[in-house]
Amino acid sequence: MTLDLWHITKRVAFYALVIFIVVVSIFPFYYAILTSFKSGTDLFRVTYWPTSFSLDNYMSVLTTGSFPRNLLNSVFVAAVTVLAALFLAITASFALSRVRFRGRGLLLMTILAVSMFPQIAVLAGLFEVIRFLGIYNTPWALIFSYTIFTLPFTVWVLTTFMRDLPIEIEEAAIVDGATPWIIIWRVFLPLLWPALVTTGLLAFIAAWNEFLFALTFTSSNATRTVPVAIALLSGGSQYEIPWGNIMAASVIVTVPLVVLVLIFQRKIISGLTAGGVKG
Repeated sequence: MTLDLWHITKRVAFYALVIFIVVVSIFPFYYAILTSFKSGTDLFRVTYWPTSFSLDNYMSVLTTGSFPRNLLNSVFVAAVTVLAALFLAITASFALSRVRFRGRGLLLMTILAVSMFPQIAVLAGLFEVIRFLGIYNTPWALIFSYTIFTLPFTVWVLTTFMRDLPIEIEEAAIVDGATPWIIIWRVFLPLLWPALVTTGLLAFIAAWNEFLFALTFTSSNATRTVPVAIALLSGGSQYEIPWGNIMAASVIVTVPLVVLVLIFQRKIISGLTAGGVKG
């Protein structure tokens, strides 16, 4: 009897902890959605259930200012960053996992160590490079900086995943006369989809949400991305904070990411665990 009571208590405590974690994790997003549908004085009333429904905030965000342009900028920058990072990572991971050369392990560890540097530590040097290249206040400045910071993770994951692919596949392709490019694009690429989806989606999220570089390397509304655009939303006066518009804009830019993660969650898990278990 005592043992059964102990098991029941543990189960109840476990589910209570799970519910608590879920509520704490979801509540900020839930409250943002709730606030985005409020207008007028309702914005300043603390309620945890829908009391009003208005699309004024969404209409204001999408029809005034440059937010639609900023949204397109974020889509373009994030998409090009993913394509550039994956292209470079695929070729680099093939060399690091299949080509034997001295210092290969050290090079891989160096690539991983680069990702440990905080953005603020390289901000000044990266700014000078971008200004030297003449791409300041253009989307290419963000694409360049985002690609640099997403490459270490993508290279590491794809190298680990490609290293676990059977060597016999590559040997059979070589016997058939395949070149390294054909091996990469026609043999390995179809097998790399879980890792490609994982790294691509995480790189997209990182580029989509990045704020520091977007604030530093752009100076006009026409080139800013959505994180900076949301931070710079202003009300009718300098003393007014447009909470409704801010919450509506936050929901608009967050929902697509949530949907993408829900669609590809199995691929993400299999890609992140690639190479973690040896058979």
